[in-house]
Amino acid sequence: MKAISSMQEYQEKIDQRESFLLFVKTDNCSVCEGLRPQVESFEKAYRLPFFMANAARLPELAGSLLLFTAPVVLLFHEGKEIHRFARFVPIEELRRKLDEMEEGLNV
Repeated sequence: MKAISSMQEYQEKIDQRESFLLFVKTDNCSVCEGLRPQVESFEKAYRLPFFMANAARLPELAGSLLLFTAPVVLLFHEGKEIHRFARFVPIEELRRKLDEMEEGLNV
């Protein structure tokens, strides 16, 4: 996963109307550290780019996205949030949503 380390980087993705996955974690979060490798394992299976941001180091992003917990997995299509998984992410449901997005990219 590529890191997003500024609001400008995030805004560029949105302005370019990109489709992507954003994994938001925070410092000292055991749930984040447990989920991250599971989400990363999907990255090679999809053309969709995967990004990660740390809400503790980028609080303006967390505020902008109204994130009140971590981890959060956000799916964006054409620059708009289309799905949000927060705290405990059902991996099979995430995979299904990624499959749906991938099918949409093939059109």
